[in-house]
Amino acid sequence: MKITVIGTGYVGLVSGACLADVGNDVLCLDIDPEKIRILDAGGIPIHEPGLLDMVRRNVAADRLHFTTDVDRAVSHGAVQFIAVGTPPDEDGSADLKYVLAAARDIGRKMTDYKVVVDKSTVPVGTGAKVRTAIADELRRRGVDIAFSVVSNPEFLKEGAAVEDFMRPDRIIVGAEDERAILLMRALYAPFQRNHERLVVMDTKSAELTKYAANAMLATRISFMNELANLAEALGADVEMVRQGIGSDPRIGYHFLYPGCGYGGSCFPKDVKALIKTARDDANITLEVLTAVEETNDRQKHLLARKIAARFGDLEGRHFALWGLAFKPNTDDMREAPSRALIGDLLAAGATVTAYDPAAMKEARHIFGDEPRLRYADTPTAALEKADALVIVTEWKEFRSPDFEAIKRILKTPVIFDGRNLYDPEFVRGQGIEYFAIGR
Repeated sequence: MKITVIGTGYVGLVSGACLADVGNDVLCLDIDPEKIRILDAGGIPIHEPGLLDMVRRNVAADRLHFTTDVDRAVSHGAVQFIAVGTPPDEDGSADLKYVLAAARDIGRKMTDYKVVVDKSTVPVGTGAKVRTAIADELRRRGVDIAFSVVSNPEFLKEGAAVEDFMRPDRIIVGAEDERAILLMRALYAPFQRNHERLVVMDTKSAELTKYAANAMLATRISFMNELANLAEALGADVEMVRQGIGSDPRIGYHFLYPGCGYGGSCFPKDVKALIKTARDDANITLEVLTAVEETNDRQKHLLARKIAARFGDLEGRHFALWGLAFKPNTDDMREAPSRALIGDLLAAGATVTAYDPAAMKEARHIFGDEPRLRYADTPTAALEKADALVIVTEWKEFRSPDFEAIKRILKTPVIFDGRNLYDPEFVRGQGIEYFAIGR
């Protein structure tokens, strides 16, 4: 099948590469020539495990191509995936300008039937706006060409996006006409040979499903963070509590890990957008999600409060920071807890040396030439002359460190663990002060 994917970010590039990997002829469009230059040169503009090899394999097989040419892209695919960004506006709503611009381009250039698929995370009602945008362009051209609009939200975890696409838990398709549904079934057949994973519903329900899923996961994280803070105040161990409640099959263990807050491109943006949609479109206040957002904003500053409680005045203090990305296996620092922590420490007069296996280039882009923030080539090098170690991202290489070296190199043997990586009793037994979350 010939497929066009508009946008080569996390969603677009992963979707395009995975669809090509099962035999489709995929053309990826991006208006950013630098991204296309990187892709044409054999690289990828994002960090995602397994993606580079998949892209190169399918380019070599002549199944995956890249372009900045809108005419070529619209002409190519019977299915046109819109996978562009929907950044938050100042009021928290999702900005649809890139989605609607892509839709208008399709309407201006299409000459035969197209299935236009909203793959981007978009508010309820976006499908109708995309349909109107395309219809308006066709009307201006004075032509009558059939098309369908489908909602097909992505459920990809950064750091595991290729695996999630190739072996999906579910495939949500929001559509109202059988022609489009049959085409989507054919498109996704290679990904569900074991059993049926495709769930068909109306477009609005599909759009809401995506927001509801992310909001539920964010809620579990904020709930556990509040519970961890309570456990710490009461002298309980939140890890024991997590195991106790997670063993209930109605609850399960997923997303029950307390820490220093969630970040990334999805949870913060989608929670804000759902709150805004409810308020503006339905005159409903989502009180639970409002609390989820407020709890997460507070949690991002928890490590700085713990550090200040231990050291007092932070003027002239220096800290080692392990982890900059909002989660492991990505270089994404959007809404990352590390950004709040670095801001708090610098504002208090401290300096920081950071290490991250993937995100230091992105950190340099965000913080620029900030002289009080330096970067180390290894985790151990980051410890030099530091008053304490602060862990913000749970990269695998941080899970079993050399505690003897940490104790020897740090000026004061203190660890602030924002991801509860270690057994408190064991670490304290090494002669290191250990401050975790809720333990």
